Amino acid sequence: MTSSGALSDIELINRVSKSDSKSLEALYNRYSPFLYTLIKKIASDEEIAGEILSEVFVIIWKKAELFDFKSEDVYTWLIILARNKAVDVLRRNRGDEAIQEYSDEYENKYIIPHLSHLIDPLDLETASKIKDNLSKAINGLTDAQKYVINLGFYEGLNEKQIAERLKIPLPTVKSKIKVALSILKDNLVKGEG
Repeated sequence: MTSSGALSDIELINRVSKSDSKSLEALYNRYSPFLYTLIKKIASDEEIAGEILSEVFVIIWKKAELFDFKSEDVYTWLIILARNKAVDVLRRNRGDEAIQEYSDEYENKYIIPHLSHLIDPLDLETASKIKDNLSKAINGLTDAQKYVINLGFYEGLNEKQIAERLKIPLPTVKSKIKVALSILKDNLVKGEG
């Protein structure tokens, strides 16, 4: 029998969906340092970040069957799941208006990622290899472009909230985000920064 640690991400998530606790442990050992780092960027408090990480793995345990196995993209699913959960906690802690009551339905719709089949799957090894290229691509953005991307991704602000925070018109925010993402994509494609 194969050790859980030697299994691929897709094999692990498949086993977790069938209530295999050893596979959840292997997934935790493989991903918790990366997920914690991301969560800590969003929720800077270490204790809250640790709680969110635990909650993410509880969600994985309970809802691994909601992973789209056709996508084969466990890495992206886990990263987006951790980001969504951390941003949700951040929004609730700051008392954002119009946030819905947390329920199973809410979690399934807003916390669990729904990945496109048009995106090539990414794995931990590949993500580690392209990390420098991504950093260079991000560094190719202006400070203002980095800031609006940061406000949206790490602080969980929507375009309207970004406009209010920056005291600029909403169409300007939309334009800045669109341009920043386009430049980021171009920088990644060129492998430059």
